[in-house]
Amino acid sequence: MRFLIILLTSFLLTSCYNAERNCTHFKTGTFEYEALVGTEMMTTTFVRNDSIEIDYFKGKADTSSIRWINDCEYIVRKINPKNRSEKKAIHMKILTTNGDDYLFEYNIVGDTKKQKGTVKKIK
Repeated sequence: MRFLIILLTSFLLTSCYNAERNCTHFKTGTFEYEALVGTEMMTTTFVRNDSIEIDYFKGKADTSSIRWINDCEYIVRKINPKNRSEKKAIHMKILTTNGDDYLFEYNIVGDTKKQKGTVKKIK
């Protein structure tokens, strides 16, 4: 009986928690993404409107098209790919939002290996 009460209480406490997902706040704006590249922390800034994203990295700009699947998922494809790997589309999914930050996962379309990152909206 005690086990049943503990199980029921645990279920009630965990089922009440819902992660925030205000994805529409992140469809447009200016954002920053930091990633560890080797031993150095690198920052990418990007500007997104509803259908275009322009990335700024190491003084160079790169433009990608965006196709929204729903409010929290979209496909990114480089408009002028320079090599075969840049031709591959990337599936992005916003998992949770918190104020001006969001946690996302991404993978090359058709690939099962997913990675995660955090983006901050700066404008």
